[in-house]
Amino acid sequence: MLKLALFFLVVSLVAGLFGFGGIASASAGMAKILFFIAIMLFVVFLVVALLAGRAVMK
Repeated sequence: MLKLALFFLVVSLVAGLFGFGGIASASAGMAKILFFIAIMLFVVFLVVALLAGRAVMK
C-alpha cells in the first residue's frame, strides 16, 4: 500500500511540474489517503501482535 502511495506522490509531482493542477491535486490526495490507511493498518497490526505476544507469554 505504501508503494501505491509513493506512486501517486510521484504522479502528482510530475503532473504539477507539467502544469496539470487538477491531476496533481487529485493524485496527491490519493497518496495522502493511502499513506494514512497504511499507517492505521500498521498501528492496528502492531497492537494485535503485542497483545498476542502477551497472551503467549503467560
